[in-house]
Amino acid sequence: MVTIQRIPRLSAELFNIPIDVNRYLIYAPLRKAAFIANGPLVNLLADLQEGKPPESTEANSASIEFLRCLEILDAGPEKPPITVFEGPPCPTAVTLFLTTACNLRCTYCYASAGETTPRTMTEEVAKQGIDYVSANAVKKSIPAFELSFHGGGEPSVNWKTLTRAMDYAKERARQLDITVQASSATNGMLNDRQIDWTIANLEGGVSLSFDGLPKIQDKYRPTALGKGSSGHVLHTIRRFDEANFKYGIRITVTADQIPFLPDSIEFVCRNAQPQQIQVEPSYQMGRWQDAPSAETEGFIAAFREAQERARSLEKEIFFSAARVGTLTNHFCGVTRNTFALSPNGNVSACFEVFSEDNPWASAFFYGKPAADGSDYVFDLDTLNNLRRQAVQYKPYCAGCFAKWHCAGDCYHKALTVSGNEAFNGTSRCHITRELTKDQILERITAAGGIFWHEPPEPGSQDHPSDGKEIYS
Repeated sequence: MVTIQRIPRLSAELFNIPIDVNRYLIYAPLRKAAFIANGPLVNLLADLQEGKPPESTEANSASIEFLRCLEILDAGPEKPPITVFEGPPCPTAVTLFLTTACNLRCTYCYASAGETTPRTMTEEVAKQGIDYVSANAVKKSIPAFELSFHGGGEPSVNWKTLTRAMDYAKERARQLDITVQASSATNGMLNDRQIDWTIANLEGGVSLSFDGLPKIQDKYRPTALGKGSSGHVLHTIRRFDEANFKYGIRITVTADQIPFLPDSIEFVCRNAQPQQIQVEPSYQMGRWQDAPSAETEGFIAAFREAQERARSLEKEIFFSAARVGTLTNHFCGVTRNTFALSPNGNVSACFEVFSEDNPWASAFFYGKPAADGSDYVFDLDTLNNLRRQAVQYKPYCAGCFAKWHCAGDCYHKALTVSGNEAFNGTSRCHITRELTKDQILERITAAGGIFWHEPPEPGSQDHPSDGKEIYS
């Protein structure tokens, strides 16, 4: 018998995830540690959690030393990756929702683009936003500010304001002796002149929506005239690749498109060179509000097969809420003062809430231009409510092993599902847990198949520059 001198102290937030009969994934997210355990080891951990002295056996003694090596026992306190934001915001990045007009009529469009009278942003609205964030960058001694183009339509449709805003931002940066980093979302329906301009000006790259197989792209993302768009978008992609331009591809998957996802991913990997490939199930909002959900077991299975195809071609795909390499309490900028301007110049925290007539506009619009046009006036009650959507404020998420990666997922989607009631999970939660579990198991395999443990990588914990770190 081996004598265990004292009761070891549990020093990590620990999660027990059943895999199959008598096999469990034990995960300590803040220690970046995981291993596969059998029943006796799970029972030992349960006893330690309850403060019970472990039985003095050689197996228990070896297990305890193993757990100490992983910082799960008798280590220093963990530091949850919590940042909070207080007071008036001071953003150094602006996103311009340039227009609600679009040259495509995607069947699943969350914005229902093309069904309402188009709204377009003026140069004056864009300039005011640029003036504001560039001045904030100087005030905070930050050497650059960020400019992004997005919206409920295709940004390039409002080409005049887009290009003049970029020119103005560059001139503003020159005057202030700082730099500007610019990026955009796009559907890829660009002519060669626009492609040339994009390559020359958007150093931050673009996020390009494209659904893979041409027959899928043409069916779900037709032009405003009802024609296929795949040839045009593939031309844009080829031009980007020829210029080694930085871009990512975003693939949206409808329920009836799920069986084609692996082939679509293979097509993208063989015909494009994006820096990243994002795959998301379609949102049940906008034109797709009454369509069948794609947030299913079928999506998970198709994603896994698609990931295998991608890796066979030395690529990776990702789902936005499954990100085991990131430790954060924020899913996106909604909880950390995103500064995005509608065509009217009002301030939204969410890229999906681009218009004041959105059903959830009152929850996400938190600012407006000051009367004299020199500043912005913020509704701190609305902003503070958004800040309280960070994961540490969500009781439903407290017992979830993915909480410090997913960070509570998308607030707008949660409101769409459950309204103003307390967050009680969505069908995306199961997808997130399954794909996050895959990533943890992959890390164990890559580390030799027994356990995984590594210190946090620089930048892997999310510490926004104007947020205050809180360790609880």
